[in-house]
Amino acid sequence: MVEKKTDNKPLNDHALDQLFREARTFNAWEDRSVPKTLIQALYDLMKFGATSANCSPARLLFLTSTEAKERLKPHLGEGNVKKTMSAPCVAVIGHDLQFHEHLPKLFPHTDAKAWFEGNPSLIAETAFRNGTLQGAYLMIASRALGLDCGPMSGFDQEAVSKEFFSDEPGDIRVNFLCNLGYGITEDMFERSPRFAFDDVCKVL
Repeated sequence: MVEKKTDNKPLNDHALDQLFREARTFNAWEDRSVPKTLIQALYDLMKFGATSANCSPARLLFLTSTEAKERLKPHLGEGNVKKTMSAPCVAVIGHDLQFHEHLPKLFPHTDAKAWFEGNPSLIAETAFRNGTLQGAYLMIASRALGLDCGPMSGFDQEAVSKEFFSDEPGDIRVNFLCNLGYGITEDMFERSPRFAFDDVCKVL
């Protein structure tokens, strides 16, 4: 007998507004901390987002102390310093190029580790794609829990990888940063235009 699928229903408009339609990239923040319990809760949501073969390559650091953010500061682009140093929490989103070593645990249905061994280009492609997906899941989970986000590039990726991940297990490369907290509208741009469906989509 085929088990019936969960009877999912659309989220209400308030939830959709909070996650997408009214969500913005924030550059300024309330002086209000993000507790560790909330950081753990957002990870416990984002970890369920799909990755290929459940490879889960994302490796995350959450910088909440002044000392940790000071280590990041020299590697930021000039335009990113003020908003990052004032953010209550800075998520450093990286991906592990040795993610396949964990596949016997994460995807025990088959020998998925063998798919990647000796194939560095496939490892790099898979780690980057799925680590980026997990970074997006982090943003959605953060918004779902009432936090605002300020994702950004504009930093020295190699230097940040070395500064924060050189002593961590694996071979971790930083992808992007995301400031987290409770945003205020100071220094916020007007919302930029988006493409209409017909501009970029086709149904075949």
